[in-house]
Amino acid sequence: MTELEKQLTRRRLLGLGLALPPLAVLAGSDLFARQALAATPEILEADDDPTPALTEGPYFTPSSPKRKSIVPAGVSGTRMTLTGRVLTTTGRPVANALIDWWQADARGEYDNSGYRFRGHQFTDARGRYNLFSVVPGLYPGRTKHIHVKVQAPHRQALTTQLFFPRVAANRSDGIFASGCLVRGWRTANGRHLATFDFVLDV
Repeated sequence: MTELEKQLTRRRLLGLGLALPPLAVLAGSDLFARQALAATPEILEADDDPTPALTEGPYFTPSSPKRKSIVPAGVSGTRMTLTGRVLTTTGRPVANALIDWWQADARGEYDNSGYRFRGHQFTDARGRYNLFSVVPGLYPGRTKHIHVKVQAPHRQALTTQLFFPRVAANRSDGIFASGCLVRGWRTANGRHLATFDFVLDV
């Protein structure tokens, strides 16, 4: 192929948007650097700031049962699955972290004599957890929320609450914190799904 033919071929490719930049140019671009040095998903998705601490409230009960589902048999309410991880502020997973949950039922009532809608679990080796529950009802004066304590091994526990998007009472709840909103709120097969990553200051 003559030099003129090479130039004409390149022009046709440029006109079609098909000509590729030289490898040396691509290697020096920001896009190439981001692709070559991209963080792992755990680091990329982690917040830098710890999850906000919020009031425990009056209804915490110690020694809850170890279980991933805190839904008693035969109760009503829209089923919900919450998944996520416990991470450090540098995005590292916290294995064997204790997570203790308690919440109101679908009518906004707490069980203060037993362990309905209460339970604890431990994260796996990658810091992951799964909670099966129902969407809590409105407790008088509060928006919909779930109470939780999260504790890395041999560290102080974080006490906080989780909230739900698009709930009108969020605006009037004095405890509500946007940093504690669950994410990815959606419905699949009649069950609400959401995620939340707890970030501990460890």
